[in-house]
Amino acid sequence: MTADFDIFVIGGGINGCGVARDAAGRGYSVALCEMNDLASGTSSGSTKLIHGGLRYLEHYEFRLVRKALQEREVLWANAPHIIWPLRFVLPHHKGLRPKWLLRLGLFLYDHLGGRKKLPATKSLNLQKNPPGNPLKKEFSTGFEYSDCWVNDSRLVVLNAMDAAARGALIETRTKCIAAAYKDGLWHVTTQDTANSQTTTRTARMIINAAGPWVDNIIQAASHSPTSPNVRLVQGSHIIIPKLYEHDRCYIFQNADDRIIFAIPYENDYTLIGTTDQDYDGDPENVAISDTEISYLCNAASEYFEKPVREQDVVWTYSAVRPLFDDGATKAQEATRDYVLRWQTNEDNAPLLNIFGGKITTYRRLAEAVMEMAEQKLGKMNQEWTINAPLPGGDFPMEEFTELLAKVCERYPFIETHQSERLLRAYGTRLFDLLGDASQKTDLGEDFGCGLFEREVRYLMDREWARTADDILWRRSKLGIGMRKEQIATLSDWMTSNSTS
Repeated sequence: MTADFDIFVIGGGINGCGVARDAAGRGYSVALCEMNDLASGTSSGSTKLIHGGLRYLEHYEFRLVRKALQEREVLWANAPHIIWPLRFVLPHHKGLRPKWLLRLGLFLYDHLGGRKKLPATKSLNLQKNPPGNPLKKEFSTGFEYSDCWVNDSRLVVLNAMDAAARGALIETRTKCIAAAYKDGLWHVTTQDTANSQTTTRTARMIINAAGPWVDNIIQAASHSPTSPNVRLVQGSHIIIPKLYEHDRCYIFQNADDRIIFAIPYENDYTLIGTTDQDYDGDPENVAISDTEISYLCNAASEYFEKPVREQDVVWTYSAVRPLFDDGATKAQEATRDYVLRWQTNEDNAPLLNIFGGKITTYRRLAEAVMEMAEQKLGKMNQEWTINAPLPGGDFPMEEFTELLAKVCERYPFIETHQSERLLRAYGTRLFDLLGDASQKTDLGEDFGCGLFEREVRYLMDREWARTADDILWRRSKLGIGMRKEQIATLSDWMTSNSTS
């Protein structure tokens, strides 16, 4: 019996889409199903960083930190529209880690990962440098180091787009409801969540990238109860009006050994997070608690001269991280590295489970998955993603400003800040989106906040957007500034113009 696909990927987060892209590029036939929207779970609830994880050094995760640090400039080069460098300020808190320990950690951070283009760490006199201005005067010394920002949900979508361009079948709002191994093939049954229609397809192997639901898929495939493999850890963030004018980020130490970040966000806001606490419940229902909001406000107020108050919060988001359960005592001590394991049974059915992982190491995870998949499927093409731009990222990472100038010159009727938003989202694909538009009316209906009909149609046609939430909270973050009536208008328009 011939299989419909070589590989069936379950889960449309960063790991699933990264694997689908890598596999399709090597010549395997690939299908991927996601029960909701792409990046609708953990992958859109991160702190939006491509980073090595400075704090992981304290837990002796040198291998993970080195691997993540090596990926920063690789990913930046492959997606310079959605990834760019940031500088982080770490103030020395006299009651916590000593200066020598911070210097040692940052020295290792600078040298573990083969940094080439990102600036090195330097010491700061916070009394004389602008990053010290928003802080309380007791913080006189700090350190500044490099990491990168990423638009996390767009990173997922771009991987899915590239996978589809290389032949993969990507189905969103499609839930895996059963998987059975017979006659040497997996028979995977999915259900369209909109119309309840079911479809069964065959595959030579399954890759379980279901994130917080990974154990559910194991149970569905093995047809028997399974012991938990993942530790669900909730991470929450708050968004407040912009706290300061400069472009630096902050990393703050807390007395409970946790850290939080404060990062410029969407031009007009500051992002503060994250929390780390064990989660017990349905991952789909995760939401920030009042305790977490208080924790983040108090932790930030420990450092900032202007207190961060709960009434300042304009938006929050939360996600559940499916960390591999390594038995760590505290949630923040559980490993962030990925673990790949075959699900073995009497039929030796090839089902590979992905546990944990960081958005920073998704590409390396995909390569490791393919190395294991080749054991079952046979080897095809070689590794290829290290120097392969994601859609829209085919320009030198140092030339974003020059490209923005070209966009402004070609489309002068679009405000500069909106051109920058569009270029940050779509890169060179922006020219496909805007096409031959020569005046604002060519963009169609105006939904507010710089969102026009032409962009909405592009997202529906090219990026699997089906609802207003898909566009306002995952393909963009325009929902923060949109009024309820604008959102309702967009939702009604999308419903009436849907082709599904």
